Amino acid sequence: MHSLLLPQAVRVTVLTAVSFIVALAVTPLWFKILKKYRFGKQLRNGNDTPVFQSLHKNKEGVITGAGVIIWSTVLGLALIFDIGNHIFDGWWHYFSFVNRGETYLPIAAMLIAALLGLLDDWLGILRLGGANGGGLKVRHKSIMYLVAAGIGAWWFYFRLGWNTIQIPFMGDVTIGWWYLPIFIFIIFASAFSANETDGLDGLLGGVSLFSFFALTAVAFTLHLYDLAAFSGVTIGALLAFLWYNIYPAKFIMGDTGSMALGVTIGTIAMLTNTTLILPFFAVILVIESLSVIIQVASKKLRHGKKVFRSAPIHHHFEALGWPESQVTMRFWIVSAIFAVLGLALFFVSR
Repeated sequence: MHSLLLPQAVRVTVLTAVSFIVALAVTPLWFKILKKYRFGKQLRNGNDTPVFQSLHKNKEGVITGAGVIIWSTVLGLALIFDIGNHIFDGWWHYFSFVNRGETYLPIAAMLIAALLGLLDDWLGILRLGGANGGGLKVRHKSIMYLVAAGIGAWWFYFRLGWNTIQIPFMGDVTIGWWYLPIFIFIIFASAFSANETDGLDGLLGGVSLFSFFALTAVAFTLHLYDLAAFSGVTIGALLAFLWYNIYPAKFIMGDTGSMALGVTIGTIAMLTNTTLILPFFAVILVIESLSVIIQVASKKLRHGKKVFRSAPIHHHFEALGWPESQVTMRFWIVSAIFAVLGLALFFVSR
C-alpha cells in the first residue's frame, strides 16, 4: 500500500494543477457568455434589510452565476478522463478519477445542486418566481434539497449498507435508521450554510478551499485516492475562480456555485465518515448559519430585537466598519486554523 502513496500524491497534485489551468483558461469564455445573457446580480427588494442594502448597493449588476466555472471544470475533466480511460490505454487510466464506490455520489451531488442553483440564479436575474426580488422561494428550495438529500440517504443506507457514524476516540458506532435523518441534515445544512456564506468577495471560495484541502487529506489517508483526486480537482477550479473573485470581484459564484460546493462538502464528509469533524473543516459555514438562526429567533421571540446589526455574521462585521476584504481575510484565517485542528483531531483519533 505504501508503494502507492507517491504516485497517487503525484496524481492528485497534477490533476489539481490541470484543473487550475483549465478553469483559468475557460473563465474568459464563461464570463463573456454570462455577460451576454445579462447574468447581473439583482438585489432583493424590500425595506427589511436596510443594513445589507446600504452595504451592497454597489454590487447591483455584478456578473453572477460564475460558480459554473468551478463545477463545469470538475465535471468536465471527470467526463474527459473517464471517456479517455474507456477508449485509450496508458496514462488515461492513471488520471481518471470516476469510481463507482468513491466519486459517483459526489459527482452526482455536485451536478444536481449546481443545476438547481443555476435555475434559481436565472429566475432571480429575470425577477421571476415567488421570492422577494425573484428566484425560488426558500420553502421550494428546501423541498428540492431535502428530496435530493433523501435520495442520497436512501442510497447510502439501503444500497451501500452504511449505518454507522464515527465518533473520535471511540470508533464506529452503529446508529441504524438514524443514519437517514443525520445524512439528510448534513447535506441540507451544508448546502444552505454555504449559500449563507456566499456574501462577500472571495469569502465562500476561500473558506471552501480550506474545507476541500482538509477533506482531500482525509480521503488520501483513508486510501480513497479517486475521491482525493476529485477533491483536488475541485481545489484547482476553486483557485482559478478565486483569481477573479477576490476583492474587488469581477464576478460572483451565485447559487449554482455555493449550493454545489456545500452539497459536495457534505457528501464527502459522509463518504469519509468525518461527520462529527466537519464543523472543524467548515467552521465558518457553521458560524454563518448559527448567526442567521440566532437573528431570526431573536426577532421572533424578542419582538423584533436583533442580536446582530445584520445577518449572516459577515454583514454584522461590515456594519461595524470592517472593510469587506478584512472580513474575508480574517474568516479565511479562522478557516485555516480550524481545518488544521480538525485534521489533528482526525489523525490523533485514529
